[in-house]
Amino acid sequence: MSYEVLARKWRPTSFDEVIGQSHILRALVNALDSGRMHHAYLFSGTRGVGKTTLARVLARALNCERGVTSKPCGSCGSCREIDGGHSVDLVEVDAASRTKVEETRDLLDNVQYLPSSSRYKIYLIDEVHMFSNHSFNALLKTLEEPPPHVKFLLATTDPKKLPVTVLSRCLQLNLSKVEKTEISDYLAKILNLEGIPFEEDGLVTIAKNAGGSVRDALSLLDQAIAHGAGAVKTDNVLAMLGAVDQSYIISLLKCLADGDGHNLIKASRAFGAFAPDYSSVLTDMLSVLVRVATVQALGLANQKIESDAEIIELAREVSAEDCQLFYQIALVGRKDLEITPDPESGFEMNLLRMLAFRKKDFSEVTNQLEEKSTEVVSKKKSEQLADQAQIEAVTEVALCSNEDWHAVVNSLDINGLARELARHAIFVELDQNSLKLSVASKHDKLMQKRAVDTLEQQVSSYLGQGVTLSVTVAEGDSLALSLSEQTLANELEAQRTAEKKAREDPTVVALSEKFGAVMTTVSRKT
Repeated sequence: MSYEVLARKWRPTSFDEVIGQSHILRALVNALDSGRMHHAYLFSGTRGVGKTTLARVLARALNCERGVTSKPCGSCGSCREIDGGHSVDLVEVDAASRTKVEETRDLLDNVQYLPSSSRYKIYLIDEVHMFSNHSFNALLKTLEEPPPHVKFLLATTDPKKLPVTVLSRCLQLNLSKVEKTEISDYLAKILNLEGIPFEEDGLVTIAKNAGGSVRDALSLLDQAIAHGAGAVKTDNVLAMLGAVDQSYIISLLKCLADGDGHNLIKASRAFGAFAPDYSSVLTDMLSVLVRVATVQALGLANQKIESDAEIIELAREVSAEDCQLFYQIALVGRKDLEITPDPESGFEMNLLRMLAFRKKDFSEVTNQLEEKSTEVVSKKKSEQLADQAQIEAVTEVALCSNEDWHAVVNSLDINGLARELARHAIFVELDQNSLKLSVASKHDKLMQKRAVDTLEQQVSSYLGQGVTLSVTVAEGDSLALSLSEQTLANELEAQRTAEKKAREDPTVVALSEKFGAVMTTVSRKT
């Protein structure tokens, strides 16, 4: 006896056996039970989600000898003929192979004839979007007002290619992708009935790689059974798909979080011996990072994540900024993988990029400073004395007035929000190690903690002593000017001086007297 693939053997024959399309099933069952059946249905959705399967089940429900019902018997002559694919009253058409208008007209010429033995003559047209425009035009009139004994069941993966005149004549049912958990549970049910041993993680991996398609999942399951010599094992499934276990992805991300470049590259190259699909590895990494970001943003509110201890632990180790950075690098890296010299080096470069741009913590910076200090100690005595003199000169910087603060700001190596905060701040006082600044109320949005912390660190480094910075909103109008205001005032004064000088220029005066010229704009070179 020839082997029948799982996708055909376990194809649903009733509405109860269809998974993942509860919204469609509810509409069809209610319509059948109430007798309010439309003359044309359009099933749309991605591949393998049940479009033609639902159409065949609906055909059985319409032509069951026991009457129109949402629960066809499956044992009458009509049901058996439809299941066997040889019902003369169910005309199945592959639009991709019948695109000519003449073929469509020949098909529709038989619409007027009554069904041979069933209640309805049903036309099931698959991939209907492949019809030519002339074929659609030939179909329109019949589709709008078919004989009472005719039903049209159309299926397509791309409803946007259908003319709106066709869409308006059909009751459209949009099938969704099936959830991974539903697919894995369905595969487990089939394997139990088949008596085939399996590992649950292997089924989860298959479901994830099926992309929401039940048919793809069953095809992968057939392949996994053959690959595993009659059993579905996680290791075999991963090897078959060129995928990796989640623990491998998490170990890479932990190395990145720790800044452990040695073990990061070691793990990457060790895994390269198994010739994985690096695009799939980056996809899995993106999936893990999304779950980590979800935990960081929402806590443990998501019950699906709550039981995954590895994800929760990783969310504590990887900063939110690094998580977003790693995701973006992996996303772009996956797209660029095909233009790299080879996938392995491209993947490794993505890891090195993540390592290079990750946010370094304070302890790493301290270690780097200690290393630099060690280098300084090894210098010649004359160089040490010169360095010490420079340090002392820095620590003796005076900061007693707003003008002093302007000088300090101009010397700081800062950018972004911290720079704007410094430029718009007004010096209040420096009391021992406590530096107080104020900003106008219109600039209070600059007083963000990260900007204040960055500015505090830079000022402390510049003064050579630890400084505690506090920024408040100024009450009323201050007589002192911030660096930003002072800079603007200086520019305005320079502009006024330039305009005055231009008006008093003898050439300008002569032109004005002779031709009545009027000076409108003075451009000042900076």
